[in-house]
Amino acid sequence: MAAWNVEHIPPQNGRPSQQGRLTIVTGATSGIGFETALALAGAGASVILASRNAAKGAEALARIRAVHPLADITFKGLDLASLASVQDFCECVTWENRRVHLLVNNAGVLAIPDRRVTEDGFEMQLGANYLGHFALTLRLLPRLLAAPAPRVVTVSSLAHRSGRIHFDDLQLERGYRPWTAYTQSKLATLIFSLELERRARAQGWDLMSNAAHPGYARTGLQSTGPQMGRSGPGLMQRVGSVLEPFLSQSAANGALPTLFAATSPEAEGGTMYGPDGFYELKGPPRRAHILDHALDRDVAARLWEVSEQLTGVSEEPFRQAA
Repeated sequence: MAAWNVEHIPPQNGRPSQQGRLTIVTGATSGIGFETALALAGAGASVILASRNAAKGAEALARIRAVHPLADITFKGLDLASLASVQDFCECVTWENRRVHLLVNNAGVLAIPDRRVTEDGFEMQLGANYLGHFALTLRLLPRLLAAPAPRVVTVSSLAHRSGRIHFDDLQLERGYRPWTAYTQSKLATLIFSLELERRARAQGWDLMSNAAHPGYARTGLQSTGPQMGRSGPGLMQRVGSVLEPFLSQSAANGALPTLFAATSPEAEGGTMYGPDGFYELKGPPRRAHILDHALDRDVAARLWEVSEQLTGVSEEPFRQAA
């Protein structure tokens, strides 16, 4: 696994690479999401770039086609800070009656300085990073379960290590801090990924749910700092110019844990993949360390229940429709 890269994306069912597999990548117009979409398109997958900005979507399509002229790629608008947009996106995919082989929950926002809310009234980082992906995944369950051996890969962060779920003030109305909000949202995405795997096993679904994190990847999500630490990006802005070459890696390398989780026969459900290096900041993909508080099943069950209540989206009808 130490030398794993995009050239190791394996064939599926005897066909070259990912041919015939429909993939949805959220936040695919830049950073980790773009590199993930680029690699999967190059491996033959049919890729939907799901993002809010149509102009950036057109640019991303052009960039991918410049590298892979025959790539089967499309752009579909998706604003994860809007439950209505999530519903519209999923209804479009359902109407097309296509099986979804891979969903990559990648999109995210980082450490917004002032508290903002989504159009549904959720704290922005919790809403865009977590609740939007929760609703998206559940609404796409019938299309996922219609495909052979589907996977859901949810991109978390090293920041989960310092996060906790504030059930007494989930929207952080009484004590908003940018890093508190971000770490809560990234812990929530990881807990969701693990709980989805548990529910898939309990239901006997042929679905794998796992997680990935990019370490300290140089993307548009943060200015210079890694997704870690108490002070967010500002801390590393003061020392990043010196340390960045030693601690960070490119967005393309940061996407490798996601790609491993998404495609490798060695990848397992209910786990997370990250870089194989100091503090998991950079390096080729390996199984990552998950802190105990992310493995608490009582917290996971409670978060799932609260998420259903907040989004109005429940697993049950979509499971029955699958």
